[in-house]
Amino acid sequence: MDILSGTRTIHGQLFCGWTHHRELSSLAETRAPAVAPFKLNRMYKPGDLVLGGLFEIHLSSVFPDLFFTSEQQDPICYGMAQTMAFAVTEINRKPSLLPHVTLGYSFYDTCAVLGVGFRAALSLVSGREEQIHVDESCVGSPPVLGVVGDGSSAHNIAISSVLGLYRVPQVRAMLQILRQFDWTWAGLLYSDDAYGHDAAQIFQSELAQSGWGCLAYVEVLPWDSDPAELQRIVSVMKTSTARVVVVIEYGIRTVKLLDEVVEQKVTGLQWIADVSFIEQSNLQTPGFMPYLSTLGIAVRRGEIPGLRDFLLKVHPDNDLDNSHENIMVKQFWENTFQCKFAPLPPEWVIAGGRVCTGHEDLGTAESTLLDVSNLRPEYNVYKAVYALVYYLEKINFTTSFGDQVLFDKNSDALPICDVMNWVWLPDGSTKVHNVGVFKTSASAGEELILDEDRIFWNFETKKPPRSVCSESCSPGTRVARRKGEPVCCFDCIACSEGEISNETDSTECTSCPEDFWSNLQRDHCVPKVVEFLSYHEALGISLTTTSLLGTLMCAIVLGVFIYHRDTPMVRANNSELSFQLLMSLKLCFLCSLLFIGRPRLWTCQLRHAAFGISFVLCVSCILVKTMVVLAVFKASKPGGADIMKFFGAIQQRGTVLALTSVQVAICIAWLVSASPTPHKNVQYHSDKIVYECDVGSTVGFAVLLGYIGLLALLSFVLAFMARNLPDNFNEAKFITFSMLIFCAVWIAFIPAYISSPGKYADVVEVFAILASSFGLLVPLFGPKCYLMLLKPERNTKKSIMGRGATKT
Repeated sequence: MDILSGTRTIHGQLFCGWTHHRELSSLAETRAPAVAPFKLNRMYKPGDLVLGGLFEIHLSSVFPDLFFTSEQQDPICYGMAQTMAFAVTEINRKPSLLPHVTLGYSFYDTCAVLGVGFRAALSLVSGREEQIHVDESCVGSPPVLGVVGDGSSAHNIAISSVLGLYRVPQVRAMLQILRQFDWTWAGLLYSDDAYGHDAAQIFQSELAQSGWGCLAYVEVLPWDSDPAELQRIVSVMKTSTARVVVVIEYGIRTVKLLDEVVEQKVTGLQWIADVSFIEQSNLQTPGFMPYLSTLGIAVRRGEIPGLRDFLLKVHPDNDLDNSHENIMVKQFWENTFQCKFAPLPPEWVIAGGRVCTGHEDLGTAESTLLDVSNLRPEYNVYKAVYALVYYLEKINFTTSFGDQVLFDKNSDALPICDVMNWVWLPDGSTKVHNVGVFKTSASAGEELILDEDRIFWNFETKKPPRSVCSESCSPGTRVARRKGEPVCCFDCIACSEGEISNETDSTECTSCPEDFWSNLQRDHCVPKVVEFLSYHEALGISLTTTSLLGTLMCAIVLGVFIYHRDTPMVRANNSELSFQLLMSLKLCFLCSLLFIGRPRLWTCQLRHAAFGISFVLCVSCILVKTMVVLAVFKASKPGGADIMKFFGAIQQRGTVLALTSVQVAICIAWLVSASPTPHKNVQYHSDKIVYECDVGSTVGFAVLLGYIGLLALLSFVLAFMARNLPDNFNEAKFITFSMLIFCAVWIAFIPAYISSPGKYADVVEVFAILASSFGLLVPLFGPKCYLMLLKPERNTKKSIMGRGATKT
């Protein structure tokens, strides 16, 4: 049912010669030849302004042949239309509402028959009740201000083609319920009539525009309840993954459908329907109980103070409302008291039926007309009458029941509906109760208010079902549409490394910024781990300790040499070059510390320069020491006395300085042309930033290493040549051994350095520095310290000059 159904201001116009009228007449002519028309059940009250009404007000009907194939008889419709009459009477008693204006009414009983409803609608807009000739000029009663439709959406949608546009508020309420419970996957069943087709079209259009939900299937309920077709429809419902079924149907065809549901034992479905489904008593049976969990949309219930007293005054002879052609009041009276007014039909006399006296007491009668405790369509008729008193654009008032009445810019009534729910009681009976309201206001828009604690869910879990084609994609994944399926059906694909999605049902993953990476859940970007050879990790601590140990050893050896500087052992081994060598080795050990810790500009620039200069200084001292050994040997030969003048102290210092200056020049040129700088390398690990020193110029680094290698190779060759000299010059053997270690370490360094990523390149370089430094320190100074500290008796000139000194 609908609220304020089909209300429309006509502004006093008489609708003559409408295309809709001609189409309807043409339709009638094609069906059968025209015959004498039938009369419409009508209630009329004159006034300066007249309100029209079309109501399905009968209690029971015997319908005439509406296809005009035989002579027509009057439709016999029982019912009531007193609510509209009461509202008009109430308005006329309030001079402040319509001063100096009397309001009348003219409404017809549609008898729940579409043909009758069409004829009544045309009678209202033309102003004539008798034959409608669309080509005539319109004459008749005062203009109809507006029309209030009945409670049947099915009929109102069809009749609205004559009277104006029509909207279905139940559809909006159903969509809000689906959204409320996150039901994005539902089936749709609708009746094969104007109401079903139009409402289903609106439902699908609204659903598509919202982009929120999808329909798993759409099925039309056949008029003839064909068993095979119903069996097929229920099979579709059974096999579908949708757990929610939306039913748009006016009538009782749903009973046959539910019979098939029971036959196929289809359980676990949540049904959403309008009040015509909810209030069908033949559905509220224990047999359907396991199969129905139902929410329905009903016309707003309200209270109308004074209506019952007004209804008790209804009487066929009562002239209170000045009604004319008041057939329906008599029909109601006859139906209520099971009697007939004179003149009596012959068949009634033969059957011995009662004669209506007009003195019957309505107060003692059992009639639904007098039950004003559950007014739904009547309450909305009451609101509609008040609404039509004013211009629609200006209406905004609140009823005594607390409902706001106003219209949107298209003059459509803003709807308000009750949400109903079936409750199955322990004794197997059912009760329909209110669990919420759907309303629309100009300020807040559409609003669904549900008391979810009151809703009876007919499932084992006693909770709302889950009805989705695909579960939502959690953060960290993205939606991947399935080809050829609705948009609600999709797969969830995990975001790739370095990408995230931090919302549910994200359609794509976004890449993290350069310095960030996705976490394991792929829902947040976290700063990348910055990797470098740190003082705080085990590897860094080990190398730092080794470096400091080597530095300490150099200091100890230097102290021993200084302490024994006047002994033959120190003086015989060129003490000045030995001191320079120890100092350069100490620098070699210390320069390795520049490769540990977070790279900075000054450490990147200094580390290779310090490393290159320190090692050149060290190797230069060894080279000069080896050359001095060879010169001394040559000087001991006949005719070689003059050679020593080229290897005096000044020449030795000058040679070391000159050789070291070349490396200094190389380092300066490198730093000036392409200085090493800190660099964030993201090529090695996608989730890490390797913080390293970019050498700047590979050529500069290669020249630096090449110069050290050249001096080391030259020292090795000279020492190798001097290895077989007399025993008192056997230091050449230790130089040969140490230089062999040095060269081996740096030859192995080159491929290891190139193949080591990130901080491990620094580890390789530090290891090479330490290994080569220890390779020079231990062979060159270990035996001498051993003699000076543990064998002092052999630290004499005689022992050193004698042949017994070979082992020293």
